[in-house]
Amino acid sequence: MKATHDATTFTLTGKVWSATYPLEELPRWLAFYRSRRQRCPRAGSSYDATLAALEALAQELAARQRDR
Repeated sequence: MKATHDATTFTLTGKVWSATYPLEELPRWLAFYRSRRQRCPRAGSSYDATLAALEALAQELAARQRDR
């Protein structure tokens, strides 16, 4: 899973799909995937790559905000 961004949006790109969202929705998607992992234990690690990509993106954006 890969997460990229520009000034206003971020894009998640998986093996067979991609989706673009406004940057202000990043916290919502982080919460969604965290809840999926907790609520769907049978899914195992299927959400881990997406969550890792989103968390890395959130950290990158937070670091850029601090550096301004």
